[in-house]
Amino acid sequence: MSNSSPNWWRTGVIYQIYIRSFADGNGDGIGDIAGIRSRLPYLAELGVDAIWITPWYVSPMADGGYDVADFRAIAPEFGTLAEAEEMIAEAHQLGLRVILDIVPNHTSDQHAWFKEALAADPGSPERARYWFRPGHGPDGAFPPNDWRSVFGGPAWTRLLDEEGVPEEWYLHLFAPEQPDLNWSNPEVRREFEDILRFWFDRGVDGFRIDVAHGMDKHPALPDIGWDDEELLAEPEIADHPHWDRDGVHDIYRSWRAVAESYAGTPEGARVFVAEAWVRTEANRLARYLRPDELHTAFNFDFLKRGWDAAQMRASVDHTLSSLNEVGAPPTWVLSNHDVIRHVTRYGRAAEDIAKPAGTVPVDVELGRARARAATLLMLSLPGGAYVYQGEELGLAEVEDLPVEALQDPIWERSGHKHRGRDGCRVPLPWSGEEPALGFGDAQPWLPQPAEWKELTVQAQTGDPNSVLSLYRQALSVRRSLAELSGASASGQAGIEAELVWRDSDADVLAFDRGSSFRCVVNLGSEPVELPADAEVLLASAPLPDGKLPNDTSVWLRISS
Repeated sequence: MSNSSPNWWRTGVIYQIYIRSFADGNGDGIGDIAGIRSRLPYLAELGVDAIWITPWYVSPMADGGYDVADFRAIAPEFGTLAEAEEMIAEAHQLGLRVILDIVPNHTSDQHAWFKEALAADPGSPERARYWFRPGHGPDGAFPPNDWRSVFGGPAWTRLLDEEGVPEEWYLHLFAPEQPDLNWSNPEVRREFEDILRFWFDRGVDGFRIDVAHGMDKHPALPDIGWDDEELLAEPEIADHPHWDRDGVHDIYRSWRAVAESYAGTPEGARVFVAEAWVRTEANRLARYLRPDELHTAFNFDFLKRGWDAAQMRASVDHTLSSLNEVGAPPTWVLSNHDVIRHVTRYGRAAEDIAKPAGTVPVDVELGRARARAATLLMLSLPGGAYVYQGEELGLAEVEDLPVEALQDPIWERSGHKHRGRDGCRVPLPWSGEEPALGFGDAQPWLPQPAEWKELTVQAQTGDPNSVLSLYRQALSVRRSLAELSGASASGQAGIEAELVWRDSDADVLAFDRGSSFRCVVNLGSEPVELPADAEVLLASAPLPDGKLPNDTSVWLRISS
C-alpha cells in the first residue's frame, strides 16, 4: 500500500466510483469491473489512497443497484466474483485500498428472503425479517401509518394473495422494490455480520454504509404527522420514528468488532464510512463516530453550504469541535452520486443552491472556477476527503437529459415533478471527440453532452491549467506535506497540524496548518493581497500582481 499506516483513513482521499458510469470494459454501454480494472493506473496516478465502488451486487436495478438481491454475488452486467477478487488484488498492488457499498436498510423485492416472506403466512418467521403489518380502516384498506417514501408516495405497499384478495402491507422507505429489513430481528443482524466477513475475507478494506441513519424503527410504528419525506435531508423532529434512532449504535458497535478482528491480516483492521443525514445542531453525527462505533462519516453539512465565507467557516468550526469530542476525523465531500454536482451548485445564485436540477439558471464557468477553489479548500482541511468521479474533470450536472433517458425512480415516483439524480451519473468522458468519448465501444446508458469532448481525460492531460492537472498537483502536494497528510518522515501517520484561523476580510477564509502552511480562499468580489514573503505552492487560478482574485484559492508556504 502507498499509505501503509493502520490509520490511513484519518487523512485518506478516496475516489468514488459509480460503477455503471465509470468505464465500460465489455462494450454493452454500462460500466463494469473490467472497466474499473482498465483505469486503475489512472486512479493511482491521480494520487488517491482508495476507491469506493457503489453496489456491484446482483440486483434488478430498480434503484441503480441499491436494491440488492444477493449481497455475496456480482451482478452479471458488472462481471464475476473472480473478476472482483482480481480487481481488488490489482488495486492493492497499485497502492489503492478498496471500499465497497453496503445497503443494510433494505433488500430488493427479488431477494430470497423477501420471496420467502411473500410465500409465508402473516406472523411467520419469514415475514419477521421485514416490516409486514395489517392496514387500518375497513378491511385494512389504509396503510399502517402515514410514513412517506423519500422517492415519493406512501412508504407502504399492500400485498395481494393468489386469488387477488388484499392482505398485509409491507414497509419501504424508498421504492416498493426495496422492502425495509427489520433490524430488531437477530437473524438480520447475524446475516449482515456474515456479509461483512464474506467481503473482508476477500481483501476488501472497508464499507460505505448506505442510509446509515436508518435501519432502527420505533417498534410501535407511530404516525409522523406530515405528508413529505425529503431525500437527503436532516430529520425534522428530534425523536423521529425511523431516522437516526439510538438503536443503530448497538448495530455499529457489533460491526466495529467485526472490523477490528481483521487487525492481524495484511490489509489490517477494516474501516467504515457512514452516509448519515442527521441534525447538525444537535451534534448527532459525532455519536456515530465514538471510538467503538464507525470510523468516519460524510460531512453533508459542508456539502450543503453555499458559496459564502461565513457559512463555510461555521460548518468547518462546528465539524471540528463536535468531532474532536469523540476523537474522530472529519470527512469532507463536495459531490456524490445523489446530489447535484458542485460545479452546477456553485454556479447558481445563493438562494438557488438547493433547488432541483434544471429549474434555475447556472453560470457553469463561474461554478467551475469556484469548484476549483473549493477543491483546494477541502483538501487543506483536517481529516480525509472524498472525490466523486468526474469532479477532477470539472464536470457539471447534465440538466437537460431527454425525458425518455431518465432512469432514476424519483422521476416516476414524483409524478414527473423531479428529474432525479441521473444528471450527476452520466458516464465519464475519457478520450476522443465522439460519443461514447472513450467510455466504451457502445453508446452509454445515459447520453453524454457533446461539449464534454473538451473535458476528457485525454484533452486535459498535459494542460497545466486544466482541472485534472489541478487535482493531480493538489493530491501530490497534499501527500507530501506533513501538515496536511499527517505523514511522518518514515511515511507513517503522525499528528496532523491543527487549523488556526487568520484575521481576514469577511469574504475571505484564511487559516494556517502548522507554522508554515496557509490556505487562503477569496469568496468576495475584490482581489486579496498575499504576503510578500510567501511561496505559492499551488493556486486554483493564475495570480496577477501577487493578488488573489475573487473565487480563487491558494496554498502558501509561509516563512517562519
